[in-house]
Amino acid sequence: MGYLCKYLRQNGWSPVVVTEYMDEKLFSFLTKEVDVSYVRYYKRKGIAGKIEWGWTFLRDMLFGYKDKRMYREALKAAGARHFDLILCSTYRTFPLPAARRLATKMRLPLIVDLRDIIEQYTGNEFITHPLPKIFGLDKWIASGFRKRNLRARNDILREAAGVTTVSPWHVSVLKQYNANTHLIYNGYDPELFYPSGQKNDTFYITYTGRLLSTAMRDPDLLFQAVEKLSEDGVISPDLFRIRWFTDDKSRDTIRRAAAKYARIEAYMSYSGYVSASEIPRVLNESSILLLLTNKADANGPKGVMTTKFFESLAVGKPVLCVRGDEGCLEEAINRTRSGLSAHHADEVYDFIKTHYLNWKENKPPVDDSDKNEIGKFSREAQAKQFTELFEQVAGIPPAAKSCKEAL
Repeated sequence: MGYLCKYLRQNGWSPVVVTEYMDEKLFSFLTKEVDVSYVRYYKRKGIAGKIEWGWTFLRDMLFGYKDKRMYREALKAAGARHFDLILCSTYRTFPLPAARRLATKMRLPLIVDLRDIIEQYTGNEFITHPLPKIFGLDKWIASGFRKRNLRARNDILREAAGVTTVSPWHVSVLKQYNANTHLIYNGYDPELFYPSGQKNDTFYITYTGRLLSTAMRDPDLLFQAVEKLSEDGVISPDLFRIRWFTDDKSRDTIRRAAAKYARIEAYMSYSGYVSASEIPRVLNESSILLLLTNKADANGPKGVMTTKFFESLAVGKPVLCVRGDEGCLEEAINRTRSGLSAHHADEVYDFIKTHYLNWKENKPPVDDSDKNEIGKFSREAQAKQFTELFEQVAGIPPAAKSCKEAL
């Protein structure tokens, strides 16, 4: 949303943002010219933090606590100013009830933007904190939470003036509840993400982001290929590294997945998250950019089109996707000619070996990607799609010059 707000301003819209406070300041550089208010639900750390989260979760489940607070803060932020519409972006359901209530109070059209939806997950990954497993409580809570959230979300979608989401699969699901559903992909900021031509003394395969579960994102084909490349003497740890910029929980999941391979750990490097402003540098100093997913079947992830993919496209580095989803993401990789969506370990072996030997011989990297196709995914193009929808639902002629406001 930070990137969207940046380009909305350039298209004549003045966004006012009310959002949940997060400790991570990964995108703080995007808030400098935007009116932002934060709602802080969690203040404690450690054991006290877990208790606070559980108590907040319970109150939210029973009484809609988080939405009630968000509504009050949004109403305060709006004040007496004029607005043209309400845009609510979420990955689950919160804060949709607050947005609907606000839109009703202010008599404004509501647009719902769903970057992720519960149906795309393989299990309970949409719940970010571990649930108590005693007496099967985790399954009972997750099931109730899922049903409650889907029911509330779908009721609000039916009332919304428009819906936006990130993949053809997501559109097919959400159109059941709102016919005015539009596909607006995630994207990249062309002012930040572009090829730098940087060269390095180490061949880096780089992954940035979380790994919720190996059912959602399975690195096994990568580990199989790297194990064999090491056995065959093609690579060595002094020149070849797999870098993971992720959180501690994801790191533990990665290490467990790699534990059955004798040689893999010697090639691994772990770092924490880096700020969004540092991501272009991290991507540009890499030789291959790694995407993790899994087959999009009945038991697999569905329609996931991560922002990391589009930012990888923008810097012109080859993309390696394991395991290929055989769905929306694989189709986009093939359409942009940006890399490999792999189904088998030998494909990954050949792909890495080709790029590694090319790098080792100091040859210029081969970039056969379709630049015109990639350009369609810029944040500028994304903002243009949003503004066209805003003008449609708010009844504003595109040529109107007055400053338009979205909350």
